[in-house]
Amino acid sequence: MLGFDWIEKEADSQTLDFAIKLIEGSMKYQKIIDSAIVSQLEHWDLDRLSFVDRAILRFSTYSLYFQDDVPDTVVINEAIDLAKQFGSDDSYRFVNGVLDGIRKGKIKKGSPSE
Repeated sequence: MLGFDWIEKEADSQTLDFAIKLIEGSMKYQKIIDSAIVSQLEHWDLDRLSFVDRAILRFSTYSLYFQDDVPDTVVINEAIDLAKQFGSDDSYRFVNGVLDGIRKGKIKKGSPSE
């Protein structure tokens, strides 16, 4: 476990398990995920993205590539909602564009190898 004991009091076990899977998977495949994100950035550097946008993109890209049980449209819609709630005024448009590009690239090439 990652040491988020306080979350265990607030979240049910299924939600907690899903969150841990997102965090651990995003960390495990960070190089692949970051490469996919960077491939969609024009005139931007990954380090220039806000922490919130970068985190949303990483978790969502992990889901797009490695969670076949979650439809791509659901992943993107959830990411947009998170960006609207926690990002800047234009974050949701940016997140939508990047993730849609990743989704389209995934369809053309298939999921990345490890």
